[in-house]
Amino acid sequence: MLDCSISILTKNEGRNIGSCLEAIFAQKGVGEFEVILVDSGSTDATLEIARGYPIRIEQIPAHEFHHARTRNWAASLGKGPIVVNLSGDAIPASDTWLHTLLDNFSDPGVGAAYGRQLPKPGSTTERYDTFDRVYGEQRIVKDPGHRNGLGYRFYHFSDVNSAIRRSVWEENPYPEDLKMFEDLAIAKRILDAGWKIVYEPKAPVFHSHEYSAKQLFKRYFDIGYTLKELQIWDAPGTRSTMFRDFRTVLGKQFTRAKNGGSQRKGGAGLGQSFAKSAGLLLGLNQRFLPLALKRRLSSYGAFE
Repeated sequence: MLDCSISILTKNEGRNIGSCLEAIFAQKGVGEFEVILVDSGSTDATLEIARGYPIRIEQIPAHEFHHARTRNWAASLGKGPIVVNLSGDAIPASDTWLHTLLDNFSDPGVGAAYGRQLPKPGSTTERYDTFDRVYGEQRIVKDPGHRNGLGYRFYHFSDVNSAIRRSVWEENPYPEDLKMFEDLAIAKRILDAGWKIVYEPKAPVFHSHEYSAKQLFKRYFDIGYTLKELQIWDAPGTRSTMFRDFRTVLGKQFTRAKNGGSQRKGGAGLGQSFAKSAGLLLGLNQRFLPLALKRRLSSYGAFE
């Protein structure tokens, strides 16, 4: 009997997929599982490497990829009672990653869980600072009965490294009317349906992207828009905790910029943080912007 189905979405992950799959099949303390990889038009060695492992591979054209719709389809292909989502560029950081993630479902009230993300070596200070705030060392049980004073982190969830009870996913699938941040949207659906979500720091993966200030601005423009669209921005504590964490990160970066050896990195981090803040505020107030401008500012084509 399967313990879980692991869904991996890829496109041109030739540099990472081998390490990802190697780490999956080195897991200890778990029963039988299946791995389903859905590739959307890789032109590098992704598929050649993946075929060297005992997994199911499905392919779709690049133009058919849609974050929510493809996630739903990948989940539907599996049979395990738990759907584990892992990005093709996320590398499990321990051989007990899967066991620790799945162990959270021993509580019948848990609908989903997600693990810690650690920046890959050589990542920018912006990634380290952001992950320090969002992916801490403390395990958190998000109970819809009380918000735990978490503010914006209450609805935070990431499909880079997560698991969802199949029965919960069947009742609350990824909303396909959203083009991006489908993980945030499904987390809200799950919590609003009365299920708990667990943040499990002892199930970490190495994962990070290098974003320029411009890319961060556009990404946070979409985050602001999504927070409003899902009515999360007006939820208790969202604004105050997000601004608090922005101030904390900025404080660290100002301090770093004063240190001679870190001046360049500190200055870059400050520029990226200001870009994120500006993008977020514009995204929250996008209704006042002309459509042509919104299309230029969106990273994920939210207004196409």
